[in-house]
Amino acid sequence: MSNPPCPAASANDIATIAALIGDPARTNILSALMGGQALTAGELSWHAGVGAPTTSGHLAKLSEAGLLVMERQGRHRYYRLASADIAHTMESLMALAATGPRRHRPPSPKDEALRTARTCYDHLAGRLGTALAGSLDARGHVIVGDGGALVTEAGRDFLAGLGAGLGAALADGNGDGAGGGRPLCRVCLDWSERRHHLAGRLGAALLTCSLERGWIARIPDSRAVTITDAGKQAFSTVFDITAEHLAPK
Repeated sequence: MSNPPCPAASANDIATIAALIGDPARTNILSALMGGQALTAGELSWHAGVGAPTTSGHLAKLSEAGLLVMERQGRHRYYRLASADIAHTMESLMALAATGPRRHRPPSPKDEALRTARTCYDHLAGRLGTALAGSLDARGHVIVGDGGALVTEAGRDFLAGLGAGLGAALADGNGDGAGGGRPLCRVCLDWSERRHHLAGRLGAALLTCSLERGWIARIPDSRAVTITDAGKQAFSTVFDITAEHLAPK
């Protein structure tokens, strides 16, 4: 039995969500959680730049609106994004904001790290993420378009050969998620590169593969990831992504 269609959101519904995201502290909270990891209220207070009582109020509003979910572990409460769609929305808003009026702010090492390689919820973004999408597209392994992405038969064989859960991610085929499951492959507009990177089950599996093989390493308190020496070698050998592809433009 197919799922009933979702009712169209009203203008008031959209405005309510927009107002929640529009607060700078709440934007910082949602951005911090785009790394895909659950964080405590104390950690989110640091990211938001506000005190603990104010953070608690923000977390309550975001949770009530269905943007966050809270999980208890012992005495601690951990918060995470309610779904990958919220991270996708935040990334799209960042891309839109990046096209707005320029404000002078000298770039920092933190900015450059995020632009080079970062997590967008559970997949890779930045120059590394878009380079991966471009490599798979150029080789005919994934067909990338404005509306989505499709894994080819050649791509299934290539990706399954990498192991690290990629075969399992490909098992259900190119589902679009219409039946309630997560789509195999979708595109996400990268805010820093203005190009697409890969999301969906395939994007998540590529991130997991890169972490498990030690190609990248998480940076504490940041969505940025470091590309290790082993990663530089692997991305060059396996995907033909060299240092020049990851250099600032």
